[in-house]
Amino acid sequence: MARLAALAIAATMVLSLLVSGLGAGPARASGSITPTSFWLAQPDGGVLAVGQARTLGSAPGPLNQPVVGTTTTPDDGGYWLVASDGGMFSFGDATFFGSMGGKPLNQPIVGMASTPDGRGYWQVASDGGIFTFGDAGFYGSEG
Repeated sequence: MARLAALAIAATMVLSLLVSGLGAGPARASGSITPTSFWLAQPDGGVLAVGQARTLGSAPGPLNQPVVGTTTTPDDGGYWLVASDGGMFSFGDATFFGSMGGKPLNQPIVGMASTPDGRGYWQVASDGGIFTFGDAGFYGSEG
């Protein structure tokens, strides 16, 4: 069971990286309200609602580092943004469980994933470091 959970986390992380990209490039898409309704998170922390999605807020600026990842709560009632320095921003019904912001990192954060119940999340760094918050389990790290 733990192996299956670790594989699911890894697949989610890879998908998150593919969707969110690396560095401070283009906006990151998040959400599954409908195929045509989602949020776009910009590197400066601004969030744009597309389709039927409602704007729930944007990160206060200016940020220390760009937003590099985003994910939604299970009910699509909120979202989290993560910056490359590990700073986390929560909106709507997304709960803040902690962050790596302000802590030394060997390499920058490049993405995130939420737990299936929305009561935790993982941050992943470019060197494979995994940081867990809330009920997110720790299954190992390469960083």
